[in-house]
Amino acid sequence: MDVRPLLETLEDGGDPSVPLAYLAAPAVPLDEDELRAAVRRALLLLAAGGDPRRALEPDGRAVRALAADLDSPARRGALARRLASLRAEAEGLPAVTAALERLLADGDAAWRALACALLADDLSGE
Repeated sequence: MDVRPLLETLEDGGDPSVPLAYLAAPAVPLDEDELRAAVRRALLLLAAGGDPRRALEPDGRAVRALAADLDSPARRGALARRLASLRAEAEGLPAVTAALERLLADGDAAWRALACALLADDLSGE
């Protein structure tokens, strides 16, 4: 899949970290049942904190809980490898390249960005 057009749309927007993690998500081995259960728990935390439709934050309680539920070294490795592979596609896109470098330098932030993307994806499907 050619992701260059998607990366170009991220260049002039806000922080592209969560969308970049979303692009990398298919490379991360996640069991569907485990993912559904973890997302349900995160949604309960989101609802308990007020409006479940409010903007998600990578440092938010629900996102952190989802990230912790799904965390494993193998999954983090898969995420890092996919993010690194996006570097070549991002050549000439300074904002996207900078975001990729930040994510690759901070595995925790990358993992929370992925959790945020997964939770947002679930919410958008409702």
